[in-house]
Amino acid sequence: MNSTVSASLPADLANEGQPWLYLASQSPRRRQLLDQLGVRHALLLPDADEDAEALEAERAGESPDDYVQRVTLAKWHAAMARMQARFCRDAEAWPLGPVLCADTTVALGSTILGKPTDAADATRMLRSLSGRTHRVLTAVCVHGQLRVSASQVRWRALDDAEIERYVASGEPFGKAGAYAIQGRSGAWTEHIDGSYSGIMGLPLYDTAELLKPMGWSF
Repeated sequence: MNSTVSASLPADLANEGQPWLYLASQSPRRRQLLDQLGVRHALLLPDADEDAEALEAERAGESPDDYVQRVTLAKWHAAMARMQARFCRDAEAWPLGPVLCADTTVALGSTILGKPTDAADATRMLRSLSGRTHRVLTAVCVHGQLRVSASQVRWRALDDAEIERYVASGEPFGKAGAYAIQGRSGAWTEHIDGSYSGIMGLPLYDTAELLKPMGWSF
């Protein structure tokens, strides 16, 4: 890893000898969770001409477990290519460093519940989760090494008015399964078996285990 970080990156990354990484994710929750671990990071977001959403397209017959691992690895390879291209254009502004990618999916049985396309789709997903137990899978990849966190979440039964208010709040959009555990849907969650941070989008234990061999101490 190149320890010389240019001024174009956040100033607190400029201390030589301290580990840092690129986070290839637009999720503010993942940034918050890395901050919680004390992992210094800079964003490595897609270029305008990249179709990042295409990487999340489902394949016929693919299980949720296979899906989340495939998508995470695809995101990581795309992010590595992005970093290399930017390094070639401006090595000082984009020094080489480790890249972390993650993907979260919600699974109801063998059905993958991705990000809702509109209000009707969000309503459909929330109704399907009402009063049932579902799984949340989050895969994390650093240096080509992958770990998967699997959690189970049980909701109480929801009425139509609750679902309608939640969809109207806008919170379901851009989130797998049409909800955010750290948001209003927390009031519906009867039981969690697994990683709360994994359900949010970045399992802290698995992330730390991936980073320890690279110089981080927790």
